[in-house]
Amino acid sequence: MTAHAHTHSLAFRWVEARFDRFAIGLSGLCAIHCVASSLLLALAASAGGLLDPRIHEVGLSFAMLFGVVALGRGTMRHGYMLPAVVGAAGLGMMAGAVTMPHGTGYETIWTLLGVAVLALGHDLNRRATY
Repeated sequence: MTAHAHTHSLAFRWVEARFDRFAIGLSGLCAIHCVASSLLLALAASAGGLLDPRIHEVGLSFAMLFGVVALGRGTMRHGYMLPAVVGAAGLGMMAGAVTMPHGTGYETIWTLLGVAVLALGHDLNRRATY
């Protein structure tokens, strides 16, 4: 093994070991955004035009990417399906929430539930892997 391959391997392991933690942090940021946006819209209905609704689709795309990579790699490493199934259920809730009309409150509730379930899947994956 060359020195470069060894360094790459250590760096890759460092990133891989923190991938689920990063995804959990990203889930927390999503929850904060969701609650803050709902409060902002409730306080000032005219502020709704300032928020681009595509941010939800972009956020869901990132969540799916992290979910596939982290939960998929974890399943391949430790062999347990439970973290991936729990994470997929959370992603499904989040995807369903994106299809709901804005401003009803249901979108916020289902998004927060989905984020919490997805974060649980990442935590189960992290615990099973290390």
